[in-house]
Amino acid sequence: MTHQPDFHVLDRAECEALLLSQQVGRLAFSFRDRVDIEPIHYVYADGYIYGRTQFGSKVTVLAHHPWIAFEVDEVRALFEWRSVVVHGRIEFPDPNGSPKEIAQYARAVERFRTLVPTAFDANDPTPARELAFMIAVQEMTGRAATIGGTD
Repeated sequence: MTHQPDFHVLDRAECEALLLSQQVGRLAFSFRDRVDIEPIHYVYADGYIYGRTQFGSKVTVLAHHPWIAFEVDEVRALFEWRSVVVHGRIEFPDPNGSPKEIAQYARAVERFRTLVPTAFDANDPTPARELAFMIAVQEMTGRAATIGGTD
């Protein structure tokens, strides 16, 4: 008997289960002829990815080019893994902006505090990360590999 990997597509429920089970993903974005990818902490809820970051070149680029890809993996072995890629638009709601933005910011902070309860307060372990963001999931695809058996 030989064991060969079985590659298959994840359905939406499987993709969402993977997003819910992890806390670190990779945010990919581009500007002109350069593509960057950075690890971030996140929370997935209500069809959005919520996270936080700090001011810098990434935010400057994303403010002008908000279309992103976001990836999450769970790897157990060479042929035992699951991966989800999300495409969407990143937003940085202004805590002092319009009523809609204030509500979005509050929701982003509330969701992120399920991961880091002291985020955005006096006991915040990473106080420089003062920007909340949200990504509306517009496309979601997933793939997985498992070891199957053949006779």
